[in-house]
Amino acid sequence: MIRFEDVSVTYDGAGEPTVQGVDFEVPEGELVLLAGPSGVGKSTVLGAVSGLVPHFTGGTLRGRVTVAGRDTRTHKPRELADVVGTVGQDPLSHFVTDTVEDELAYGMESLGLAPDVMRRRVEETLDLLGLAGLRHRPIATLSGGQQQRVAIGSVLTPHPSVLVLDEPTSALDPAAAEEVLAVLQRLVHDLGTTVLMAEHRLERVIQYADQVVLLPGPGAAPVLGPPAEVMAVSPVYPPVVALGRLAGWSPLPMTVRDARRRASDLRKQLEVREGIVPQGRGELRDQPPTSRTAEVQALSVTRSRIQALRGIDLTITPGETIALMGRNGAGKSTLLNSLVGLVTPSGGSVRVGDAVPHRTPPKALVRKVGLVPQEPRDLLYADTVAAECAAADQDADAEPGTCRALVTELLPGVSDDTHPRDLSEGQRLALALAVVLTARPPLLLLDEPTRGLDYAAKARLVAVLRTLAAEGHAIVLATHDVELAAEIAHRVVLLADGEVIADGPTADVVVSSPSFAPQVTKILAPQHWLTVSQVRAALQPGTDS
Repeated sequence: MIRFEDVSVTYDGAGEPTVQGVDFEVPEGELVLLAGPSGVGKSTVLGAVSGLVPHFTGGTLRGRVTVAGRDTRTHKPRELADVVGTVGQDPLSHFVTDTVEDELAYGMESLGLAPDVMRRRVEETLDLLGLAGLRHRPIATLSGGQQQRVAIGSVLTPHPSVLVLDEPTSALDPAAAEEVLAVLQRLVHDLGTTVLMAEHRLERVIQYADQVVLLPGPGAAPVLGPPAEVMAVSPVYPPVVALGRLAGWSPLPMTVRDARRRASDLRKQLEVREGIVPQGRGELRDQPPTSRTAEVQALSVTRSRIQALRGIDLTITPGETIALMGRNGAGKSTLLNSLVGLVTPSGGSVRVGDAVPHRTPPKALVRKVGLVPQEPRDLLYADTVAAECAAADQDADAEPGTCRALVTELLPGVSDDTHPRDLSEGQRLALALAVVLTARPPLLLLDEPTRGLDYAAKARLVAVLRTLAAEGHAIVLATHDVELAAEIAHRVVLLADGEVIADGPTADVVVSSPSFAPQVTKILAPQHWLTVSQVRAALQPGTDS
């Protein structure tokens, strides 16, 4: 169905090809996962299937890519639209209408399908993706994860024979991600749809893959094979594989179920060591009883006649890292925006230090609280890294060079004249984080900070945030990444329909939740282990947890 023949892509102005030696075939009716570290060219490979590379992106494509027998060099994206459906990393860039229902119908209208066919397919897709309750909602009022589901639905309705998906679950809560992946599996198994997908959160998707294509890095040829064989040599791998490598299991398990079946000996080893390693994420430094970085009391927020938050009480103390979790649309981003003054409460109060955020001038507020939004580029306006840093220093009344020093620490090797749009997702996140940290706010807020990050970039982010917490910064993360919460959060606050339904130590909250428990917890239950690093520290005393 999809055939790459010795493909290389070199973008204009680049000294080296972004990808080279790409030679593999995706058979009809298979789900193939494209894996590899950030920056190895996964999005470029996906773009070559839809014809966006090179017709839209520019550059030079050598070799040959064919989809259903059509050569993408001679067929532009519009000439492939009836065969290939594409969803990129940014769902907002897909939308051309205002409401959910209209967006699902738009692709079929473009192909000239009959109205009765369109109506039936819209209804089927609304049900498949759990969007029926949102059908009349303006897309602009949806959460990031809800928008992601609409973007996926809009390419499903024309019934393409090939789906190309770039990070399709990155903005979805665990339950919604499982629903979307189950839909894709049904399309593959029941309808013979061919799916080529790139995803950094391998723990979510590896079990659904028929084959994995690993892009190891510059100059190395892609590796194609069954998931267990490829994961044995891959530089990126999910926690279930990391635990299997640590325990010496062969072949490596790809699912929690397989790992549980083989974990009985490991559980016996760990049973006698369970009290040795802290089961939570580190201990908070002792704080005076009155020490508060921020306090939320009886907070309610109504937006576009929808009650986004109701009766929220939350106390945040110095040095504390809190993970806000819950399904898409639960109110996580609204709570962060209330803390940073972007949203005016309908009831209750929000205080950060001695300030009321929505009444505090922005220039004063940046020294009290900083937000890194879901799309870090929303904070980045200048044409170069140097200009971004200069503007951040000026806005924060900081010494010239303060932001640049943070960038050097977080992004070694990035030059002053680099344009922010030329950075990878992880690099843009690090630059936005440096801009926010220039003012040294006591409260740092991050909204879905691991979208688009591979495991190495996520580990670097975790190290940075742990250092900030140790220095006394309070950190609040809105995240669907249960593995991140397990690694770094002292507390987890679960939201549902705008209300707090759980608030407590990470181990207590996530262990009791099937949806939000990390893979290691599921594998080693009833013991309360959260991460592979904790297990390693217990088995190999003297290593870091």
